[in-house]
Amino acid sequence: MLSAGLPRVPTSGVLYLHGFNSGAASPKAALVREACAGLGLPCATPDLPHRPEQALDEAAARLGALGDRPLVVGSSMGGFLATVIAERHDLPGALINPAVTPARLVDAWIGEAFVNPYSGERFVVEAAHRRALEHMTPTRITAERYLLLLGTADETLDCRDAFAFYQGARTILHPGGDHGFSSLADYLPAILAQGGHALAPGRVAARG
Repeated sequence: MLSAGLPRVPTSGVLYLHGFNSGAASPKAALVREACAGLGLPCATPDLPHRPEQALDEAAARLGALGDRPLVVGSSMGGFLATVIAERHDLPGALINPAVTPARLVDAWIGEAFVNPYSGERFVVEAAHRRALEHMTPTRITAERYLLLLGTADETLDCRDAFAFYQGARTILHPGGDHGFSSLADYLPAILAQGGHALAPGRVAARG
């Protein structure tokens, strides 16, 4: 029997949202695209702007091309955005080391300059980033709609925060897993199963 958080029919596509200062050319995004291609499943892995409200708008704009009920997958800050979208549009989600309190996370970065390694874009984190994230943060979630993947050795986020915030979600703990979740290829079958799709183990090779 499917739990309340799992789709009764397979999802119509996959939307993957990368983390802060990452991009569509990242190894995780490439793995998701490859897995979806092998299943003939529509997939979008957009390059997201660094400003949170613009990133959310860009992500939401991709939903229409993925059918009526896509699976929303996100990593780190992308996991936060995936949560916002899943809650607003009543969609299932799979979250990889999601940021639970992103406003608090970027607070330490205000005034810091970044260079995106994929696009070359240069930007400075401003107080407006924090305010936007505070405004976007859901006051409550439906934990049963999510699959949660947590690395126990995440060097950026304390996995216990996400474990507590998403209490009730289907959860996979990867012992010794880092923030980048370098073993993602091993967990793609579980992620796709969250959307009602069967991907054979080992179908997608790991990337560096």
